[in-house]
Amino acid sequence: MALHTETSRSRLIIYNAIIEDAGIYRCQATDASGHTEEASVVLEIYQRLTFRDVQSPQEFRHGETAEVVCDVISSPVPVVVWYYQDREITEEHHSRFQVLPNNNLQIHQVTKADEGVYRCEASVEARGEIDFVDIAVVVNVPPVLSVFQQSFNATADYQESVTFTCITSGSPDPLVTWHRKGQQLEPSEQHVFNRLEGGRSMLTIRNIRQGDGGTYTCKATNKAGSQERELFLKVFVQPHITQLKNVTAVEGSAAMISCVAEGEPLPDISWRRASDGQTFVDGDKSQDGRFEVRGRHGKSVLTISGVKLTDLGRFDCEALSRIGGHQKSMFLDIEYIPKFLTNHTIYYSWEGNPVNISCDVMSNPPATMLWRRERFTISAEGTANTRVHSAEGKSVLEVTPMSDRDFGRYNCTARNNIGVRYQEFILAQADVPSNPYSVRLSAVSQRLATVTFMKPDSHGGVPISYYLVQYKEVGSQEWRDVKSHSVQTTVVLTGLEPNTTYEVRVAAVNGKGQGEFSHTETFQTLPIREPSPPAVHGQRGMGKAYRLGLVKQDDGGMPIVEYIVKYKTDKEEQWMTKLVPGANDFAMLQPLQWNTRYEVEITARNVKGLSEPTFYQFFMPQKPDITESLFSGLGLGAVVGLGLGALLLLLVLVDVSCFFLRHCGLLMCITRSLCSKKTATSGKGKEIEEGKAAYLKLPLKEENGKESLKPDTIEIKVHSDNSLHTKPDDSKA
Repeated sequence: MALHTETSRSRLIIYNAIIEDAGIYRCQATDASGHTEEASVVLEIYQRLTFRDVQSPQEFRHGETAEVVCDVISSPVPVVVWYYQDREITEEHHSRFQVLPNNNLQIHQVTKADEGVYRCEASVEARGEIDFVDIAVVVNVPPVLSVFQQSFNATADYQESVTFTCITSGSPDPLVTWHRKGQQLEPSEQHVFNRLEGGRSMLTIRNIRQGDGGTYTCKATNKAGSQERELFLKVFVQPHITQLKNVTAVEGSAAMISCVAEGEPLPDISWRRASDGQTFVDGDKSQDGRFEVRGRHGKSVLTISGVKLTDLGRFDCEALSRIGGHQKSMFLDIEYIPKFLTNHTIYYSWEGNPVNISCDVMSNPPATMLWRRERFTISAEGTANTRVHSAEGKSVLEVTPMSDRDFGRYNCTARNNIGVRYQEFILAQADVPSNPYSVRLSAVSQRLATVTFMKPDSHGGVPISYYLVQYKEVGSQEWRDVKSHSVQTTVVLTGLEPNTTYEVRVAAVNGKGQGEFSHTETFQTLPIREPSPPAVHGQRGMGKAYRLGLVKQDDGGMPIVEYIVKYKTDKEEQWMTKLVPGANDFAMLQPLQWNTRYEVEITARNVKGLSEPTFYQFFMPQKPDITESLFSGLGLGAVVGLGLGALLLLLVLVDVSCFFLRHCGLLMCITRSLCSKKTATSGKGKEIEEGKAAYLKLPLKEENGKESLKPDTIEIKVHSDNSLHTKPDDSKA
């Protein structure tokens, strides 16, 4: 705005006039005398059509009342008309649309269908001025989430994977994030994210572990809002025993064995005693009341009252659920006061004879052992006639009695941290055994007799080593000794004379010496007599032979001189006789007839005479075929010789065939060697060739410049001496 004043006039210039510059302007003039006059000027300014800061696009949330702003000014006030899809928006046709006094377009409960380009058209009819602006309306739809499956199951530690899927919709496309325990999950080796068409967002959890179970949240977010859905992963865990320890208890006290297991679902726990396979479950109590099981929340306690040594051993704890099981074992060790393992507390010896007194102890923990004699401790080094040998669970006191003072009581003391025990041993002087009794003679023959007797009532304190049996002929002063085998109470006397009276007595011998003899018994051997009939068994021999086995029975006191074997067919009257030396154990009868029954009488003879005969029968079968006869009549050597001869004949035949057909073989080599030799005179060579041809008797001819042999002109015969002869076929000569 500028003011220009001259002598007789004044000008007010307004540059860049705006609507606010309109109004009444007064011009006031004052003369020199102070008289004032004024005049008024009315300034009217018309504003052209103007859209002020109209934004596009304009965004709204689905379902709300949207107000599309179209800020337009003009002077005079413009007329505003709204268009959508080239059609004027009127309230009659669009009940949800309304043009507000401020020219903005209001849309009630806007939807995605209302999205598009709207035109705001303004006009000033007085000036014929018109203008418009296009405004893009965007309707944002809040996310909508859905899931196919809300709950998932998996098993831990089996490299399993689980995939959660969320299906989202909304405008703009929602951003999907996954959350657990209030924290957003980030991509990792275990958590893998994928997004597919159709709004599918997936979270894959790999290598499921127990700690992966619980609630997961799928969250979809866009400009219009957000929505969440929870998904639940239940992780099943194989039972696993986490706590089971070996237990040591004292005999007679109580033992508590605890087994703790985890898993999902929580497993049931049971116990098994390895020694007998007996099982215990929660709430069980044994018949004797000593075993009881109590458990809860994955922990089971097996209580054993009044622990016994038989409870020692392995116990198995088994945790079992519907998806698997786990088993571990523990060992129940029992400590107890030393226990002596033997009741043998009396030992016998004699002066100069060492004896080992053994103190055997079972204890846990191992016991220390000491020997005492009359309140004095025997050191480990021992004394002049005592020595201590120690091993685990055993202490041996070696005592060599030198006088009566060394016999008496010895004390063994065993001690561990549970307690102490004592055992007393007595070393007594040994004596020789008392005499055996009830001597009896049995199985008396011409040269043998069996002596039986009863053990003595006292062995003298030390074991009997053997029994001494003495015998002699009545009237003789010289006793002969026979020792028993170990401590057997039966002794056989051999080498006796027939028809002789003997005396016999028995004494027992132990380490101390020989005891008294028993009462003397008398017996008489049998006189010499004829032998008993022999026992006979038979089997068929080779060819026409039959083998009779002879088994000697009682020889009557003298050796068998011979067996008299008589045999005949059942249809003949005449006997054939065969004498067999008494030292033989068989008789071979041959030649015999085929298909014939034979009767046999066998008699044994000694110097006293003949036995009664033994009768025997056998049957010779049908005559075998010629092959069987041939080979059955031949010995092993003859059969082998025939086999080798047949093999040699076969080899010769093969060589001759090779000679004629293939011009090869051993015979061919010999022929060529002979033919190739050169002599001083051709006549001699000719004679050799003629001799060779005469020997072979083969027609020779030239064919294609070479010698050839026709195999159909050869005849081969095998003679009884296994030699080969060849001659030309008469028809081909």
